[in-house]
Amino acid sequence: MDVITSSEVVGSYVASRRRQGETIGFVPTMGALHRGHLSLIELARTHADIVIVSTFVNPLQFDNAEDFDRYPETRLADEEMCRQRGVHVLFRPTLSEMYPNGFATNVHVEGLSSILEGASRPGHFDGVATVVAKLFNNVDPDVAVFGAKDFQQVAVIRRMAMDLGFRIRIIVAPTVREIDGLAMSSRNVRLDVEARRAATGLSKGLFAARTAFRAGTTSARTLVDLVVGHMRTSPLVTVDYVQIVDPYDLKPVEDAGPDDVAVVAAIVGGVRLIDNLVLGDDDCLEG
Repeated sequence: MDVITSSEVVGSYVASRRRQGETIGFVPTMGALHRGHLSLIELARTHADIVIVSTFVNPLQFDNAEDFDRYPETRLADEEMCRQRGVHVLFRPTLSEMYPNGFATNVHVEGLSSILEGASRPGHFDGVATVVAKLFNNVDPDVAVFGAKDFQQVAVIRRMAMDLGFRIRIIVAPTVREIDGLAMSSRNVRLDVEARRAATGLSKGLFAARTAFRAGTTSARTLVDLVVGHMRTSPLVTVDYVQIVDPYDLKPVEDAGPDDVAVVAAIVGGVRLIDNLVLGDDDCLEG
């Protein structure tokens, strides 16, 4: 496995492999890799000859400087995980490589960026869209794999890729969960034992809503109330939002369908967590 820090070098590498007729799969991450990320790598391996993983903690998508400073750094562990999973290139750009002095460009996806997480974290998705656009330009993949846990992020990236003409196939992998149902996240390590127990209310509520939907309940209001009821069983949970939304434009629906998504966000023991669940079928989605 090659570890590359230069966009010029990674571009040359990709060009040389493509001349050999090989396809490029890309998994962009912020490092602190866990089993959820590894599932993305495995999926990329099934769709491309060459797999490139990036680990870059993007300051533009943090609305809280303290949150950025506390983001875990596990460089050696990340490198070893990638090597064990057969990753061909670990792209580890520096801050100055990504945002050189005088960098002044911002990518904004109208509409999708200002609702749900965007309403609670202004500017977050501008940072996401900007860094992913730059990484797409640097790596020039045929396929890019993202996790469904960050469902709104996927919607933003899909729209950005479509609007800017990136000829990249976007594949969305199902959320990987802990044995207690909690969606895997780098933030989970910040939960103490009591908060960790309380956090399972998010997934319990989502799966209860899916069960109710499959039993015939289509009222979004009823499904939302069901999710909120599970989340509020602990005083450690402060609900930010719970909605049933269309999977592409993320607009709230009144009558839920099988493709619609229950999305939630909450502060649990001081840690912000998000989760979601497709009410009908949670197979991989492609864009």
